[in-house]
Amino acid sequence: MTHDPRPFGRLLTAMVTPFTTDGTLDVEGAAKLATYLIDEQGNDALVISGTTGESPTTTDAEKDTLLRAVVEAVGDRARVVAGVGTNNTAHTIELAHTAEKAGAHGLLVVTPYYNKPPQAGVAKHFLTVADAVGLPVMVYDIPHRAGTAIATETMCRIAEHDRIVAVKDAKGDFVASSWVTSRTDLAYYSGDDAATLPLLAIGGVGLVGTSTHFTGRIAKDLIEAFERGDAAAALALHRQGMPLFTGIFRQPGTMLVKAGLRARGLPAGPVRSPLVDAGDDELNQLRQDAAAAGIVL
Repeated sequence: MTHDPRPFGRLLTAMVTPFTTDGTLDVEGAAKLATYLIDEQGNDALVISGTTGESPTTTDAEKDTLLRAVVEAVGDRARVVAGVGTNNTAHTIELAHTAEKAGAHGLLVVTPYYNKPPQAGVAKHFLTVADAVGLPVMVYDIPHRAGTAIATETMCRIAEHDRIVAVKDAKGDFVASSWVTSRTDLAYYSGDDAATLPLLAIGGVGLVGTSTHFTGRIAKDLIEAFERGDAAAALALHRQGMPLFTGIFRQPGTMLVKAGLRARGLPAGPVRSPLVDAGDDELNQLRQDAAAAGIVL
């Protein structure tokens, strides 16, 4: 089956989840942040309740409330992808059904983490979830967090499913990714901001970013420059963004994104334990990284 080559557009941001000062979900803030990411940062879609959105420490009910608020806020201006990945296939299906009812346009499903299933189990997990829902699925390959990589043969196998349409690629193995993009029509999105340009060169279509809370316009322009054949412009934008593409990960991205958003007066609030809020030194370093990319925080 031939899929849309860019099923979720070119630029997505894995949105942080705003909390109030007492640590509860900030629904109004989430709607405001989603609007900012679309209108000011140029996102085609948003990923809600990914790891950057602190999904390990939000409840299923909070995930549903958050998703509904963002879907309503963005309307038809952007797509919303719900993070539903867990290391329990049955629980992932429950979250997927809830997200579908809430109006999500797609699902982000990460490799089951910690329990380290064999490749047969990895394939079964993704195929079982895709069988259970009517939404397109973006597979998230991030072995340095999940503990298990999705093997090339496994990726090619699951790509045969009509609803498995995209990959968020944070594996850092461009040879493996190149094999998959040459053998399937999966839409490959970089899961690492700094790897966007290299991935585009081997058949990628876009980025699911973290620094793109601030660098969205740079990243979008980079992708569009590459698509129109202007490799020099794409490279210049890649180099411009690099200080913040990489600097946002000096600490877990959630911590620094929220610090930067707070500095800009945008909804963010605190992080939940076991993360800790970035301190003054970390914020100052983030500001330096941003300034090196031409961005003021």
